[in-house]
Amino acid sequence: MKPYGAAISDACSNNARGWLQPGGTEAVEVKIGVQNAPREIVLESPQTADEVEGAIAKALEGTSKLLVLADEHGRRVIVPAERLAYVEIGEPSIRKVGFGTL
Repeated sequence: MKPYGAAISDACSNNARGWLQPGGTEAVEVKIGVQNAPREIVLESPQTADEVEGAIAKALEGTSKLLVLADEHGRRVIVPAERLAYVEIGEPSIRKVGFGTL
């Protein structure tokens, strides 16, 4: 039988999903302005800033007629490329998982 602390450290190190790993997960905040829409679309994407920028470039150069981005919850945001007013990509921020001091 392992001591209590060893069992917890084994569970954290062997976690395949990553939701118990120290440090949390990275997320990029993306703000999308749409023409003739009073509000902007704001989402936190698990994609990297470079992946988001690549999707925007494809949409603007005409390779893809739609800008498709996924958020943290697996939902997809689809915006017609011709309606894009602006896209703001934030710096990656580490989201803490669990309880702790701020």
